[in-house]
Amino acid sequence: MATEISPEPYILIMTGVGLLIALVAWLPLALKRLPLSLPIVCIGIGMAIFLPPQVVLQPLPIRYPQVTERLSEFVVIIALMGAGLKIDRVFGFQRWAVTWRLLAVTMPLGILAIAAIGILLLGLPLPVALLLGASLAPTDPVLAADVQVGPPKTGEEDEVRFGLTSEAGLNDGAAFPFVHLAILLAVALPAGTPWLWEWLTFRVAWEIIGGIAGGWVIGRVFGWLTFHVPAETKLAKTGDGMIAISATFVSYGLTEIIHVYGFLAVFVTALTLRATHRTHEFQSDLHAITEQIERLAMMVVLILFGGAIASGLLSSISWIELEIALIILLVVRPLTGWFALAGYPADRREKMTLAFFGIRGVGSIYYLSYGMNHMSTTHMERLWGVVGLVILLSILLHGVSVTPIMRSLDRYRGVDPDAEAGHESEASTEAEKTKG
Repeated sequence: MATEISPEPYILIMTGVGLLIALVAWLPLALKRLPLSLPIVCIGIGMAIFLPPQVVLQPLPIRYPQVTERLSEFVVIIALMGAGLKIDRVFGFQRWAVTWRLLAVTMPLGILAIAAIGILLLGLPLPVALLLGASLAPTDPVLAADVQVGPPKTGEEDEVRFGLTSEAGLNDGAAFPFVHLAILLAVALPAGTPWLWEWLTFRVAWEIIGGIAGGWVIGRVFGWLTFHVPAETKLAKTGDGMIAISATFVSYGLTEIIHVYGFLAVFVTALTLRATHRTHEFQSDLHAITEQIERLAMMVVLILFGGAIASGLLSSISWIELEIALIILLVVRPLTGWFALAGYPADRREKMTLAFFGIRGVGSIYYLSYGMNHMSTTHMERLWGVVGLVILLSILLHGVSVTPIMRSLDRYRGVDPDAEAGHESEASTEAEKTKG
């Protein structure tokens, strides 16, 4: 006897999750050679799901501020662990020179430029404009996968990919103090109370130094337990890459308990864990599980972001906001990036690529939601509109251009972009010999 098809929400959710997991595995391969990125597809899926009038749920961040903060926070810390684990380059101030330039010059200049734009063109008060700048200046560690280094020991680590990966991993140490400065100013300026000493000593010095130290200690402990315990019980023997997720949560949790920057601590933990036994095969297992969870969580967030767009996230946008978003992406980041790299011994194409790919994404969602959950402002809807527009345009602009630009850069370096990862380092070495 025929019955009406009316599945329970639980069944629909289970089916949707199954399809999402299949897409996580298949889409990166399908999109590898296309001028299209996984985030673009996810946003399209989200808009298709939430656009029909029958869907009453509207995943707008302004309606679910705590959920937005925590979900984006989760995705970012997983991405930071994955980024740190896959960097092959040994840490050193000279070896990481490109990173310091992007952090010390591009980041502060970007925050100041965007804050000035917010004050002059949007009429925002200083604390709100500063929060906007701190939210939109950092390069996103989640959505920048296509311009980051490859998995451990694959040889996919040229200067551009390394610079963007390391910059995204350490953004927190440069951006989060400005988020806290915006929160402090929102309270201190109307009341006329002092704020500079607290900001410099606690929010800058203690939280940055404490985050680095805490991340290093936890990374050393996990590295010893994983690779160097003098027994058959070392964690590497388990072959279970979930150890990386454990290290992520422990690092973030313990450092946040003592009020230091957990994002920074997680990335330092990842670098330290990788350094304890850089060539061990288990490093690939640690990175693989982290990447899978990161990609799944990222797709969930971007589907909800597409749903937010369909639900009216950009309804407050006018021509002035569109112009500002384009200025941030096409003027502020490229100019501040190019200025930071002045005199740096790299090819002009590499500098241009480093300056251009300041991808905005899930990190910006977290910074803005964190700031709004800790300060009072009447500009919430407009801020979310601007940040949402910048993220959308960044995903479209960088997503469409990343494949042709990176493939062209690889060919220029003498690397076949279609070659298997294991052969890329050999091709690069041969190219360097030819140039020499």
